[in-house]
Amino acid sequence: MNLPQISFAYLCAKPLATALNLLLLALGIATITVLALATQQLEERMQRDARGIDLVAGAKGSPMQLVLSAVFHLDAPTGNIALADARALAKNRAVKRAIPLALGDSYRGFRIVGTNHDYPAHYSARLAEGSLWAKPMHAVLGSEAARATRLKVGDQFEAAHGVGASMGDDHDALPYRVTGILSPTGSVIDRVVLTSVESVWLVHEHLEPGDDPAKVLAAMHEDEKELTALLIQYASPLAAALLPRQVNAGPLQAASPAYESARLFRMLGVGIEVLRAFGFVLVLAAGLSVFIALTNALEERRYDLAVMRMLGASRGKLMGLLMIEGLALAAAGAMLGLVLGHVLTEVLGATLRAQQQVPVTGWAWAVEELWLLALALAVGLAAALLPAWRASRAEVAPVLAEG
Repeated sequence: MNLPQISFAYLCAKPLATALNLLLLALGIATITVLALATQQLEERMQRDARGIDLVAGAKGSPMQLVLSAVFHLDAPTGNIALADARALAKNRAVKRAIPLALGDSYRGFRIVGTNHDYPAHYSARLAEGSLWAKPMHAVLGSEAARATRLKVGDQFEAAHGVGASMGDDHDALPYRVTGILSPTGSVIDRVVLTSVESVWLVHEHLEPGDDPAKVLAAMHEDEKELTALLIQYASPLAAALLPRQVNAGPLQAASPAYESARLFRMLGVGIEVLRAFGFVLVLAAGLSVFIALTNALEERRYDLAVMRMLGASRGKLMGLLMIEGLALAAAGAMLGLVLGHVLTEVLGATLRAQQQVPVTGWAWAVEELWLLALALAVGLAAALLPAWRASRAEVAPVLAEG
């Protein structure tokens, strides 16, 4: 029987103590793993969603709320802005491109976004089937929205006023017709329903059955037409210094997605660091538990170790026996913790997907996990070092004499 087999036999001899040590270490590793996977994916997703959007212009209010609602579709809009003000800003020489957004409605929790064809083009979205909207009341579904709602090209649906939990009455007088479904992009566009800005204006005009949408649009006054936000790309680097001040000096508000995203993660960072510290405490507590278990095991096995020395086992082998036990516990606990962390992340992702929020998945991998595995092995090695050294230095004759 070799050393690993002997170590495994000793660990199996005390299943309860072994299981508790494994569980304590696994919980610490799992906690840190969930945080690493979730924060990495959320940061990557938000950076991808905001890429190419230098500025968001909308109604006065909270800049962070404006960015969350217009870029990530995670919050209620700050309000609407006059179409004339939006057009004037879009014509500014500092603006290379301005994508209009008209928000306020949803379908089964998925937000309906009134915009133009520049919006799907910005995210390099391609059609899986059908075509983009060509006239008012046509709609194109993102991949996640299509999967969850089970709508197909040619189906009709009625929008509900409001977003998320604040949804109100259905706009049943003027249903949308699905003309296309987008392929998955891994961006925010997967979770929305796209249509024209005119469609959003029409459904809020409280049409009666039989009314002609074209005539209603033609009869609308210019000051009745509103947008929710503009997604702006700068024409030059100098625009970053000048345009936000110009916008904020007028009736609109400017917000930087990059700045507000960084501020959001700084705010969340405190809680994340507290949870991460809790995970490290559990890992260190597991190391202490392993140290106590091996120290107690050393006292219980003094006679067995002495017999092994008498039969020819070297001091190095006795030391290696306890070192292998510590490393085996650490490796098993780390692997169990990593698996548990991925499972919990997948459960978290399923919950977020059910709420139409930014999804995460447990089928991803973070570089930080390699460091966690190395940390667990180092803790196991450190915990076993002193008991292993004591085992190698123990005198054989006095122990055998005691029987």
